[in-house]
Amino acid sequence: MTENRQLSRYGTVLIVSGPSGVGKSTVCAAVREQFPKLHFSVSCTTRDPRPGEIDGEHYYFINKTVFEQKIAAGEFIEHADVFGNYYGTLHSEVLKYISQGEDVFLDIDIQGAMQIKEHTGSDELLKRCCEFIFIIPPDRNELESRLRGRNTEDEAVIQRRLAKSEHELSFWREYDYIIVNDTLEAAVERMKHIIYAAHCRTGRYREI
Repeated sequence: MTENRQLSRYGTVLIVSGPSGVGKSTVCAAVREQFPKLHFSVSCTTRDPRPGEIDGEHYYFINKTVFEQKIAAGEFIEHADVFGNYYGTLHSEVLKYISQGEDVFLDIDIQGAMQIKEHTGSDELLKRCCEFIFIIPPDRNELESRLRGRNTEDEAVIQRRLAKSEHELSFWREYDYIIVNDTLEAAVERMKHIIYAAHCRTGRYREI
């Protein structure tokens, strides 16, 4: 390191995916309780706010025209049309955290994660800061048990989710890390170790 210079760390973008019912949102929420400065990325959406949702806290609620203008301008690192409504993550939303050395969670589906991975090919800073984490169940029987344990969906929906999960599980090699969510406590510990290791990566540092 050059004399009289110090090191400054960029934040980490923790991109977390997994099949439906695997418990990724629960794991992320539990990790955040132990890392109070770890942020959740706020997505944009064109759907209407639900009762209790606050603009800028739960989502950025924008209309379809504005969303499409942002797509055309390349402002999203990932976006999707879900049942007629757009959802997407702004590059600026992620940049504001990592440029300040703060970490951010992106709890997103595999389609979105693969879009971000493609985006890193042309964005050197994003490439330096992303960690792709895939959460899996201990086995397929446990995943089915968890889906049925919700008691919110009929058999046809459960079977569709199980079929989709089989497809989603095939993407595990596209990620940097696998976390087996056998118990919440163990999964949280594994996530914490990934975060600690990410903080030590030389590529995350710059001289100031």
